[in-house]
Amino acid sequence: MDTNVLKTFISVCEYSGFSAAAKKLGYTQSTVSSQIRQLERELDTVLFDRFYHKIVLTEDGVTALKYARNILESQKKMIEEIKPELVSIATESGIHAEIALYCIEKGVNLIIEKPMAMSIEDADKIIKLSEEKGVKVSACHQNRFNVAIQQLRQAVESGRFGKLSHGSIHVRWNRNEGYYTQAPWRGTWAQDGGALMNQCIHGIDLLRWMMGDEIEEIYGATRQQFHDYLEAEDVGMAVVKFKNGAIGTIEGTTNVYPKNLEETLYIFGENGTVKIGGTSTNNIDVWDFADETEADSKNKGLKEETSNVYGNGHTSLFADVIDAIENDRKPYVDAVAGRNALEVVLSIYKSQKTGESVKLPLKDFASIDMKGEFNEG
Repeated sequence: MDTNVLKTFISVCEYSGFSAAAKKLGYTQSTVSSQIRQLERELDTVLFDRFYHKIVLTEDGVTALKYARNILESQKKMIEEIKPELVSIATESGIHAEIALYCIEKGVNLIIEKPMAMSIEDADKIIKLSEEKGVKVSACHQNRFNVAIQQLRQAVESGRFGKLSHGSIHVRWNRNEGYYTQAPWRGTWAQDGGALMNQCIHGIDLLRWMMGDEIEEIYGATRQQFHDYLEAEDVGMAVVKFKNGAIGTIEGTTNVYPKNLEETLYIFGENGTVKIGGTSTNNIDVWDFADETEADSKNKGLKEETSNVYGNGHTSLFADVIDAIENDRKPYVDAVAGRNALEVVLSIYKSQKTGESVKLPLKDFASIDMKGEFNEG
């Protein structure tokens, strides 16, 4: 088993467990044990899996020795022992905030996978504490680093659109039952939320960022159409009133048959129209400006190749955070950006629950407040 296969094994192991990963890749557990034993000798270290279970080498193969009785305690022990400078939190969404606050108290810089928290209260706590402790926190909205998105952002910042009229985001994806049974926390109000919170929040982040960030009011509606084995929504739509007078619309769903269709962002202004398409806002489908120059020709039809819906932005985001730590500056995608995207999703949820539009800033709401909204009885 070469190094690349071993890396793949460790990656699969994080989500499926040791034996399942070995089986999936066509190896016996003893074969993998031997490879890990060899690698550990070469590295003079001990490997750990996602939950910080120490891999102990025995005659019977590899067994997991838990350092603590639950995931949170084991992660805390890892922080105490390793004392890392930077941690990336990519656990179930429902424990992002608790882990983040613990790390910040210990002075550890963070990259928090979306959503950064499941309540506005927790998001505000993360921002406040990180400022007090001088800790860098980045929300992992990696699509901001897409080539197409960077070109659009430059056009927005240079005022090429003139007055903004409206914008919209369409996230039309598919998630089947197998996706949810793979990880039972998915689709629950406490640990995940629904299509808007999990799959669509990246697009929501981009829409708010491009349209001026400041929002006056949101009206939304969500439904659970096909995924009645979940707690949360599988489709949601909203109208957003921005303080600059522009209007935004949001459409997010995991109900598209038979596979992911698109993630498309539209921005319309008095002097420009841009459509960013592809499966993860990675292509420029339309690029028209009144002040068009020869340099614009390279953006027409631009396509950034990606191997999956997650795009290529993670490497750039991680590199930016490392540079932010080294040069003592804010990350390009900071904690406030994470809060802003979360605030939109939670406002849509609150609008669905109350049947009324929601004024921003959102004072106090959490995904768990949606408990019982659909088929939970």
